[in-house]
Amino acid sequence: MQLAVKNKMVADQLHIPELSLQLKKGSLALFPTDTLPAICSYPKYSNKIWNIKKRPLNKPLILMGGCLEDLFEFVKPCAIEDGLKIAKIYWPGALTIILPTIGNVSKYMNCNSDSLGFRVPALRLARDLLMKTGPLATTSANISGKPPVKDAIEASVQFPGIPILAPVPWPNASGIASTVIEWKDGKWDILRAGSIVLN
Repeated sequence: MQLAVKNKMVADQLHIPELSLQLKKGSLALFPTDTLPAICSYPKYSNKIWNIKKRPLNKPLILMGGCLEDLFEFVKPCAIEDGLKIAKIYWPGALTIILPTIGNVSKYMNCNSDSLGFRVPALRLARDLLMKTGPLATTSANISGKPPVKDAIEASVQFPGIPILAPVPWPNASGIASTVIEWKDGKWDILRAGSIVLN
């Protein structure tokens, strides 16, 4: 069984140029981050993530980017200064920053409000993918309510047939979700404790 899973994984492994093409066609994809393995899509296809994860629609997704400049173009002007102060300290890294947005990006990823979680991961392989694709809708690669997966094999078992970023095995992740903070009217609230301890 284990050998069959590994063989199947080999067939579904795609390097960054090929995987980015599949994503542009509307595919989902699995890739490593510094915290937990992720499942992703372009924002306009993000309904596929909720469906395959059986994730409640009221739980937003995160917009992950390869650099802060790619993400802050979506941030409402009133939050940019405060957001950049934090992002420049903790990115790349395991901090998700929830900020109000401009444009339509939040309508694809958050049915509750016009705010979104943003993150630049510390893992270079993840950033290389995101620099090629541009920002992607992401969340942890597990069925909603099940424990997080630890590696490419576990991710492929939960989501068979979804292409995987090569090469495998992936670099080791912390296994701890990112810390989540939210900006509201100039103040920060910690919504989830995680990998990063804020000073």
